[in-house]
Amino acid sequence: MHRIVFAFLTFEQHLRAVVATPQSYRPDCCPHCGFGCLWGHGCYDRKADRGADGDLNPLPIPRFRCPSCRRTCSRLPLCICPRRWYGWALQQQVLLLLIAGASLRRTAAIFALGHHTVRRWWQWLETRHEHFAFHLRSRFASLGRSVGFATFWLACLQLMPLCEAMAWLDHDSVAVP
Repeated sequence: MHRIVFAFLTFEQHLRAVVATPQSYRPDCCPHCGFGCLWGHGCYDRKADRGADGDLNPLPIPRFRCPSCRRTCSRLPLCICPRRWYGWALQQQVLLLLIAGASLRRTAAIFALGHHTVRRWWQWLETRHEHFAFHLRSRFASLGRSVGFATFWLACLQLMPLCEAMAWLDHDSVAVP
């Protein structure tokens, strides 16, 4: 099952879709047993709007239940990062600054983040680079010309935003954050 739904780039689009077309989030089959007819199982709330006022919090995330194995699953819009406090856009800005040569502490100070958070994101991308690059190069031939960590990620982020790259990886069943 693809955990990330490509269609919704903003929180507002996500909110409209949850109300107007909740079926757009319904997975084709259960990620646990493969049964094909999942039921809507309500929503859970997630604080994803990290703006100054956080007007849109909490955001509803649709859940689904499998009648066969009785387990639940949920799907996220493209604008919300799974298992991360901060959004993809901020992570992309941080990673671009680090690739450009800024120090971890300087980058953390610029974005008002903890330097441990910035280091964790950087190490996460470095350790998974080969695996991520393999799958993205398989899908996007132009990325095959990029050799090395920094040149690959610069080329990738020029081709698409980080959220889209991670959604493609999720589509290929690669675990993203």
